[in-house]
Amino acid sequence: MAKLYFNYSSMNAGKTTILLQSAHNYRERGMTPLLFTPKLDDRYGEGWIKSRIGLQARATIFVPQDDLFEATRAQLEERNIHCVLVDEAQFLSRDQVYQLSEIVDRLNIPVLCFGLRTDFQGELFEGSKYLLAWADVLSEITTICYTGRKANMVVRVDDEGYALKEGAQVEIGGNERYVSVSRGEFKRVFFGGQRIKFIEPVKSESEDENSPDEEQADNNLL
Repeated sequence: MAKLYFNYSSMNAGKTTILLQSAHNYRERGMTPLLFTPKLDDRYGEGWIKSRIGLQARATIFVPQDDLFEATRAQLEERNIHCVLVDEAQFLSRDQVYQLSEIVDRLNIPVLCFGLRTDFQGELFEGSKYLLAWADVLSEITTICYTGRKANMVVRVDDEGYALKEGAQVEIGGNERYVSVSRGEFKRVFFGGQRIKFIEPVKSESEDENSPDEEQADNNLL
C-alpha cells in the first residue's frame, strides 16, 4: 500500500540529499520518480533541486495555486510514475497536502515529502502543519546544533548574529541568514536576545588535498 511520508528537520540536515538519493534509487531499478519543487526557491535556478554536496536533478515547479493531483495524473498519461518526491514541502498549501494524499489514496503512488517543520519564529509552516496532521509516516532527520545538542529549530539572524523576530515567513537564504539550533539555544537567542555563535566549518582531509584522479588530471595539464 502506498503511503504519504513527511521527512522533516531543521536546515542543513541533508533532506535534499536524501530526496535525490531516493530518486536515484528508483531510476536505478527502472522506475520513474516525479519530482516537485516550489517556484519561489530558485537558489540554484528555476526547476532544479540541488543539495549542498552537489547532487542535483530537474524537477517540476509548483506555485500555491497548482493542483498537484492533476499534475501527477497528467504525467501518468505520458508515462508510468512510481513515486512522487516533494522538496521544500513546508511551502505547500493546505489544499496541496490534501492533493498529495489523493495521489496516495486514489492513484496508489507513494509520496515522499521533505521540508522544514518550523519557521524562524518557531511557528509551523502551513505545509508542515498539515503534513504532520495527515501523513501516514513521520520521520525526523536530525542534525547538530553548535552546542552539541540536536538542532530541531532554526533562527534567522542579522549581520551581527542577533535573531530577527519580525519579517515575512518566507525569505530564501542559506547559512548567511539561517542557523539551525537546539530548542534551548533558540530560546536563548530568540527570546533572550543573545547573539548567535558563528562557527567556522572544519574542512575534511578530502577538501584539503586533491584526490588521486584530480592529481592525475592536474598532471595531464602540465
